[in-house]
Amino acid sequence: MRYFAFILCMALSTLVFGQRKGYWQQNVQYKMDIDVNEKNYQYDGKMSLVYGNNSGQSLSKVYFHLYFNAFQPGSMMDHRLVSISDPDARMVKNLGTKENPQYQSRISQLTTDQIGYQKISFVKVNGVKANFKVDGTILEVVLPKAIVDGSKTTFELEWMAQVPEQIRRSGRNSKEGVALSMTQWYPKMAHFDEFGWHLDEYVGREFIAPFGDFDVTIHLNKDYVIGASGVLQNPTEVKGYSEKAKVKAKNNKASWRFVAKNIHDFAWAADSKFVVDSTTTKGGVKLYTVYLPTNSEVISNWKQALGFASEFFDFTSSRFGAYPWPTYTIVQGGDGGMEYGTATLVTGGRNLKSLVNVIFHEAAHSWYQHLFGINETVDEWFDEGFTSYVEELGMHHIFEKKGAVATNPVIEPYRAYYKLALSGKEEPMSLLADYYNTNYGYSNQAYNKGAVMAEQLGYIIGQENLEKTFLKFYEVWKFKHPTPNDFKRVAEEVSGINLKWYFNLFINTTRTIDYAIDSISDKEILIRNKSNLAMPLDILVEYTDGSKELFYIPLREMRGEKPAEGFEMYKNVKRTVLEDWFWTKPTYAIPVDKKVSKVYIDPTLRLADIESSDNKKELN
Repeated sequence: MRYFAFILCMALSTLVFGQRKGYWQQNVQYKMDIDVNEKNYQYDGKMSLVYGNNSGQSLSKVYFHLYFNAFQPGSMMDHRLVSISDPDARMVKNLGTKENPQYQSRISQLTTDQIGYQKISFVKVNGVKANFKVDGTILEVVLPKAIVDGSKTTFELEWMAQVPEQIRRSGRNSKEGVALSMTQWYPKMAHFDEFGWHLDEYVGREFIAPFGDFDVTIHLNKDYVIGASGVLQNPTEVKGYSEKAKVKAKNNKASWRFVAKNIHDFAWAADSKFVVDSTTTKGGVKLYTVYLPTNSEVISNWKQALGFASEFFDFTSSRFGAYPWPTYTIVQGGDGGMEYGTATLVTGGRNLKSLVNVIFHEAAHSWYQHLFGINETVDEWFDEGFTSYVEELGMHHIFEKKGAVATNPVIEPYRAYYKLALSGKEEPMSLLADYYNTNYGYSNQAYNKGAVMAEQLGYIIGQENLEKTFLKFYEVWKFKHPTPNDFKRVAEEVSGINLKWYFNLFINTTRTIDYAIDSISDKEILIRNKSNLAMPLDILVEYTDGSKELFYIPLREMRGEKPAEGFEMYKNVKRTVLEDWFWTKPTYAIPVDKKVSKVYIDPTLRLADIESSDNKKELN
């Protein structure tokens, strides 16, 4: 009976919280064989790809991404670097001064043997050669026969590639001396969903891809160690992963085989000087670090970071849903930090705090974006912002940050958002990621305003409801491709609060929040909305007799109200729920029947009010 009740409960839960009606997604299964020449940084690739079409329509064409082609003079990425006012410093040289910069794209200076490329030899579809063309970083394949709905099709590709000089994410010979940082390195099936094909040229931003399985074999000089996505299938035959290893080599090359299930990107890095450490989390996840043991301080930092990473995975699994894959590998490489399926590449010559921070951020991407296949090219804030939120919560939990801002563990992103909002460079968060006028605007809205979006949602619906929302979202949308509206719908179902106004105005506009305590008398406290974005308010009042009262003013558009919250500052404080306020009315009078000494608008600091100086008033 208990089992029957559980099944019934799960069925009802699915009815209430299930995917939107008609939801579907494509599926891919990659099998690759890669032969690497580490001397000239070139490799030959063979791939068999099984593609499942569940779209409800036939497909006459398919597309692949060839990201390495961006690292050629004249590419869109090359031109973007000199047309944007604040290019990524890693990708340019400044031929001028700090005051009068003159940027030169590093890509424009690449020689023939330094550029990146992926040259397709042939494409076969179910054994039949297909016509194809390459346009920048997109490969278009015209199918000999359309892929009908509900069918699977097998593609075979062979290609020759050259790994570019390390300029952005991918590349050879990173600044820290890593030989090969192999990210966005294979012909990657483009994403097709209800919005059509996603065919963004690679100009430096991020990605979207279908979920699938990867079986990747890499033939590489036997002295090299590889850190990669997935589970290594032959640790005793290669260097670095087993004390009992006896390296098997053919033509001086070892063969590494990695298998990963239900991910949407595969990455690896390799170097002859790499060492490998590992641990297992309480939740049973095997964590690996693969890094260059440059000196004793670097070694110490990586070993400590591995322990902190283990704590982070357990914490995040408890708050946002269990990490579902058996392994996660943190590899030194790339040019900063970038997440991939069950792996990340990060730069490793950092101090401990910086190393832990970047690992936490990239590991948090295992949820937002790899467990939920978020379209980073469209909803970058949903990916980076929610990841930053998870990262900050993890840092706060593990390192026990305390003090006046304890009620808001993401206060630093709030402060960065305030600067953005007042800078004149803010653009709506709904803007496509590639199209921001400045990198400053993109970075601060994606990472910081996105984190504010998540924390402030807890202010609106209540902290407990926010935590329930994240866990319910995990149950409903793991291994799928949700949109922000899907997250909103879960939050609305959990809280019973209408959130259309919040998601629309905070995402699609640059409107700001600005409330003030206008006046205080013996009979009322007058609150003024000075801005064009209305919010519910928590008003904490202290009376001259020493008592306190928390006034909660719902917003009419919410059509509901949040429950009382259990913050320490609100314990033993009377809570009074007032009549709702509405955005067409600029002022609101709170009646009082005792003499007031102090008034605070949102003492938890979760309301993203751009001018806080008038949010607190004390009477002499």
